[in-house]
Amino acid sequence: MGKLTDSSLRKKIMDEWIYGFYRIQGVDFYNFNFHSHQEYEIYFFHSGDCKYLINNRIYELQPGDIILLDGMTLHKANPGTDSTYTRSMLHFSPIWLQESINGLGIPNLLDPFKKLNNCLLRTGYDEFGQFVDGRIKEIASSLTHIDEEVQRTGTKNELLEAEVKLELIQLLLGIYKMSQKDLSQVTSKRSEKELHAETIASWINDHFAEKVSLDRIAEELSLSKYYASHIFKEVTGFTVMEYVMACRLNQVKYLLEMEPNQTLTEVARSTGFESVAHFSRFFKEKVGSTPSQYRKTKLNRHNPGNREEKKK
Repeated sequence: MGKLTDSSLRKKIMDEWIYGFYRIQGVDFYNFNFHSHQEYEIYFFHSGDCKYLINNRIYELQPGDIILLDGMTLHKANPGTDSTYTRSMLHFSPIWLQESINGLGIPNLLDPFKKLNNCLLRTGYDEFGQFVDGRIKEIASSLTHIDEEVQRTGTKNELLEAEVKLELIQLLLGIYKMSQKDLSQVTSKRSEKELHAETIASWINDHFAEKVSLDRIAEELSLSKYYASHIFKEVTGFTVMEYVMACRLNQVKYLLEMEPNQTLTEVARSTGFESVAHFSRFFKEKVGSTPSQYRKTKLNRHNPGNREEKKK
């Protein structure tokens, strides 16, 4: 087990393709904001008190729960403070695996991430849960060994990278088999507060590109303004307007990458920002780069030719 530290968060040699943490405890050095990313994610909950939010759904986690995420859907953990929050996670790029998957003749291997709509697998730490736990541990350890060797020798060990790919494919094969079972998707019982929070989140997902206010949400959902604000904060850990802005930011990231011909003005207006100046300031504050820089980086990353040129 371990805790996230400044050193554990530094950039590592394999981070572009795969990175992970095993049995990380507590909330130090970790920002539990709504977020999205290009990589697929395997999240394993070990212990503590935690609600997990995926778009407009809320899960009350139990030890042994596994969540499969497509990455692009907004998600966040909302851990409680009364018990130690322990989890493992693995992010990986499907691009990195594509050649191996094709070569092995298993083109449907990533279907659980593509087609199951960010599902939760409730294992209760059964044999399958223990298998996933062990695989994530092995992969996280191998990634640490690769990074340590690079720090020591200045070169990446290609054999170790191949081992990581094989370990990940073994893990994904197990997940694929498990996901075929009828019980692979779990719909948890929700309290009245959680149902109302989900209703608010669903409404925001449908209307975030419009002019949104707490007054409008309360009126359209027939809730009191105070109640809507209070229960949403209590269940999700952040305010209604923070969620609105997170939805807008997620859509901005998508458009910057997937619609390269749209101007920044068009992106800003189509996602609910009142001005390009506010859009640019907000984006840089949250992402750390300007919208133009972000777009350029993402387009270069997904163009293998550009990446190869940089290596020469």
